Amino acid sequence: MAKQPIVGPAVLARGFIGRSMYGFAAIALGTCAIAWQSGDIWQPINGLSDAPIHQAFAIIVGSIEILGGAAMLSPRTARWGAIALGAIAFLLTVLGLPLVFAQPLVYNGYGNVFDQLSLVSAALVLFASLSPDASSTFDGIAKIGYVLFAVCVVSFGLEQLFYLPQTASLVPKWLPPGQLFWAIATTIAFFLAAIAMLTGCLARLASQLTTAMLASFGVIVWLPILFADSHSIPHWTEAVETFAIAASAWVITDYLSSRSLSKP
Repeated sequence: MAKQPIVGPAVLARGFIGRSMYGFAAIALGTCAIAWQSGDIWQPINGLSDAPIHQAFAIIVGSIEILGGAAMLSPRTARWGAIALGAIAFLLTVLGLPLVFAQPLVYNGYGNVFDQLSLVSAALVLFASLSPDASSTFDGIAKIGYVLFAVCVVSFGLEQLFYLPQTASLVPKWLPPGQLFWAIATTIAFFLAAIAMLTGCLARLASQLTTAMLASFGVIVWLPILFADSHSIPHWTEAVETFAIAASAWVITDYLSSRSLSKP
């Protein structure tokens, strides 16, 4: 008997937005890297702009991200895009490990690694979900990506917890009831979402709310900062990466939705 596709037309249509947003985020990251010819756009490897070879690295990796992001926009090339973007994100994850080893008691290094790992997890889910054939192997790859992302959500909560004053300072002052309230509330929300996703209890709802929360960070926090200072590489780094992680969360939500639709 011929193997059946892992996902049907309804699921592919549902997953188009998450896949496209992931692709656009990759294009934005690559464009920033090439525009500044700097590796500083990727937080795990700050300082790559110090030498010509590092500038070349930024251009090459940025170009791959742009091509991979563009490939994500078409179902015919999306799997190749997932492979390229996943490989780049994994490379950046590995390059972030020396900072962790150098400063094991500083969580910022860990946070940067898990930020990149969240992009790897989305690439794994996309690669497996877009497989033309049903296979326990591809299903396993997708589950690994899903679990990895849930672990990354734990890191998002820890990063905010360890840097709570800095997190609170980013919350717009006009947003009631106060900056510290939202810093604490979103930190707790990350932990609750991670528990839900790891246990499978209300996982889809948790993923949806996490996606909405991350996207709101990009719109409410980082877009105004960019409008105020559009020449800051760190600001662009944080803004584009936030949208990229939000897109990854959207991919995870689409994955959970596809599993729900595939059930008899």
